[in-house]
Amino acid sequence: MPQSSTYLLVSLPTSISLSNEVDEALTSVRSVVGTDNGTTVPFKIPEFKVGTLDALVSQADDLAKLANGCEQVVAKVGDSLSNILERDEDKIAEQKKVNDKPVDAYLRSFRWNKVKYRADKPLSELISTLQKEVTSIDNDVRNKYNQYNTSKTTLVNLQKRQSGNLATKSLVSIVPPSAIVQDSEYLETHLVAVPKNQARDFPKMYETISPWVVPRSGHQIDADDEFTLFSATVFKKYSTDFIHKCREQKWIPRDYKFEEGGSEAERKELDRYGREEKQLWSEALMLGRTGWGEAVAVWAHVLALQVFVETVLRYGLPLSFVCGLVETTSKQIKKVRDNLDKEYGYLGGNALSRDKKGNITKDSGAESEMQMANGGDGEYSAYVCYQFEVI
Repeated sequence: MPQSSTYLLVSLPTSISLSNEVDEALTSVRSVVGTDNGTTVPFKIPEFKVGTLDALVSQADDLAKLANGCEQVVAKVGDSLSNILERDEDKIAEQKKVNDKPVDAYLRSFRWNKVKYRADKPLSELISTLQKEVTSIDNDVRNKYNQYNTSKTTLVNLQKRQSGNLATKSLVSIVPPSAIVQDSEYLETHLVAVPKNQARDFPKMYETISPWVVPRSGHQIDADDEFTLFSATVFKKYSTDFIHKCREQKWIPRDYKFEEGGSEAERKELDRYGREEKQLWSEALMLGRTGWGEAVAVWAHVLALQVFVETVLRYGLPLSFVCGLVETTSKQIKKVRDNLDKEYGYLGGNALSRDKKGNITKDSGAESEMQMANGGDGEYSAYVCYQFEVI
């Protein structure tokens, strides 16, 4: 199974470098992270319209909820892909692409999609657009996957009816028309699957277990390793009693009604559902593949907005910051965080502790402060950062 990367989005003021330049600030971050601990690349974020402080704090809350929703949609769509591909990890990895790129390549080369999400739009409008898009992806993929699952279940049940034992399988191709009394006002033929170890009892008992069983109407029709199928004809008035007495003997009455051409109709039904299942499998796979990539792309844009909004709230205006994406592993992430905390801890002033999802809060005595990064459990974070995995 391919090992998933752990990512950290970090935003720091350019004042961390002597020149106050973005490139030098990024070099500083890269040096602090350490090349042995992870790869640090620029994560370019446009400068968006900045509203009021109250609006930014509200938008930060909205973005935190939306980011969490995006993460859940990515996971759900990924799980659908996994089920469609029967948990073949290599095949699943082939399908998980964003804009035809592996997710790590997409994130390392992230560029804000200015065509779909114009940076000159108000933040509230961008948030609304991203929310609608991820909701649409979730609905489309879920609906198609449910269609596929329903078709697959129907097909499996039909196939079981063709391959089970005589107690469960379809009898259409087994029972000849001559074995059934048809179009009689008074008589009705019943089919009974008798366990193999009781097959000798049925011919001796069937005439007397219920009133008005037609004598010598019992015949063996077929047998397999578990059951023997018999027929017996009963006056309709006593059919219910006959079926009840069969069940008392642990014999299994089979529902069956002869229909002309039934065998051919059953075969066509099986073929039809087989074709439908294959078609829906293909559609669900295609929609799952595109939906997963689109959901990751929406999530990346939401994270970019989160970083921007929190950077404004944390470091103030005029904006002069550097944003870097650190790609590391679950084993190395603690070392990365420790290195960053040690180097840039002074940025936190009197602030705050982390929670697990990087949401903005207002602590008592602080104007607007953030609880940062998933995995913190209250651990202090002095700078804007988000930890996430794309699974």
